[in-house]
Amino acid sequence: MFDHVVFAVSDYAGSKAFFVKALEPLGVVVVSEGPLGVELCRPDSKSSLCIRRVEQKSTHLHLAFIAESRQQVDDFHRAALAAGGTDNGAPGLRPQYHANYYAAFVIGPDGHNIEAVCHEPETSWETLAQGEPSATPG
Repeated sequence: MFDHVVFAVSDYAGSKAFFVKALEPLGVVVVSEGPLGVELCRPDSKSSLCIRRVEQKSTHLHLAFIAESRQQVDDFHRAALAAGGTDNGAPGLRPQYHANYYAAFVIGPDGHNIEAVCHEPETSWETLAQGEPSATPG
């Protein structure tokens, strides 16, 4: 739906480092950087996230990124915490949204609520990786 989303941060260096590290498990990379800020996206995507420099803190945002698997949500959460984010909701199902809404939330350097969400049902390999019996006969 969106071509790009632009938002401002007061701690540009900290926010850039946070988003680069936190979004790496989702395949997001820096595609350009200049005097205004940095642009990030997946190499195969037409939509991007643009982070701009400002001196004062901006209004808090909630940004939700698509994860292709529940494992990517878990990896995002670990990476975001390692990058200095604050836990705002561990990876898990959020059935109040829908049966397969699997998400994790962190608060970034400027107070933005950052989410990774997978809308797909758990795959059999994810079940096996968790040590549970496979739901498929075999």
